[in-house]
Amino acid sequence: MNRRGRLRDHGLSVGRLPPGPLNAITDVPDVHVGHLTLLEGDAVRTGVTAILPHGGNVFRERVPAGLAVGNGYGKLAGSTQVQELGELETPLVLTNTLSVAAGLDGVIGWTLEQPGNEAVQSVNAVVGETNDGVLNDIRAQVVRPEHVRAALAAARSGPVAEGAVGAGTGTVCFGWKGGIGTASRVVVTDAGAFTLGALVQSNFGGDLTVCGVPVWADLQPPPAAPDGSVMIVLATDAPLSDRNLTRLARRAFLGVGRTGGVMANGSGDYALAFSTAPGVRRSLDAALHHTAELPNAALSALFQAAVEATEEAILNSLFTAHTITGTGGRTVQALPVDRVLALTRPA
Repeated sequence: MNRRGRLRDHGLSVGRLPPGPLNAITDVPDVHVGHLTLLEGDAVRTGVTAILPHGGNVFRERVPAGLAVGNGYGKLAGSTQVQELGELETPLVLTNTLSVAAGLDGVIGWTLEQPGNEAVQSVNAVVGETNDGVLNDIRAQVVRPEHVRAALAAARSGPVAEGAVGAGTGTVCFGWKGGIGTASRVVVTDAGAFTLGALVQSNFGGDLTVCGVPVWADLQPPPAAPDGSVMIVLATDAPLSDRNLTRLARRAFLGVGRTGGVMANGSGDYALAFSTAPGVRRSLDAALHHTAELPNAALSALFQAAVEATEEAILNSLFTAHTITGTGGRTVQALPVDRVLALTRPA
């Protein structure tokens, strides 16, 4: 699927916690991911990525969620209701900055059409973005609601396409071609083993560090603006409250920092975490919710998992992305993996 190979395909790894079988957000049971990639002519380099918390009716069986804002220079639609109620009632959609409205239109229409939602009159769709205007003719606003629906329809469990696909088609990270990346970790608590997965849309700057090695000192593309953004989605099957999911989301930014990102002034940096555990879902039809959740003391292992999975997902987005030429004839080169390996592997 990823011809250039992921981080671990080259013998590198991040942290000490083990990954899940796919090392992807879809290691979390029932999480689905779908992409729609738009490559048209010489200037359109964009797309949509959809993340479904589960395969049922998300509006009627809501999942607890928490949101953290690293730097708020962005347009994360639907975020205030997530903060207020601590739950998701739709899939999450990622796209480019000027296509958030199309994302909302697509998710809302899709949600209204789901069986059981015939009487619904309010939908809080959650749509995030990064600005892919370096490679994509972003002003053309080519993303349409039907593209969003196509990404939702394509959502599946199993391996996740990475690199220059979906919402990562036109993004740039550390001056190299960025994109979509994912990773996962398995943690063991007194209550059992749980999985945490991360998916990122990488489009930010800084000094690239790979597995603790400052490769930027020897390997840096032409100077690029540090501004940009990153969208981070964390999923876990651990039964957590929205309060502890918010705490979990905050830790994702430590993973960004470990790759060399600094959350610059013009960078929109957001992390949203949700739990898929059936026992903490919030049924729209229930008069009372009876939940059992992990205690605060069990969170440290999940915090570490969030940091490690986010860091590796960002690196996977770089390792798997290929060189793209886009609007204005601009070309953004793929990360030269062979040169990175020469710097990071022991002699």
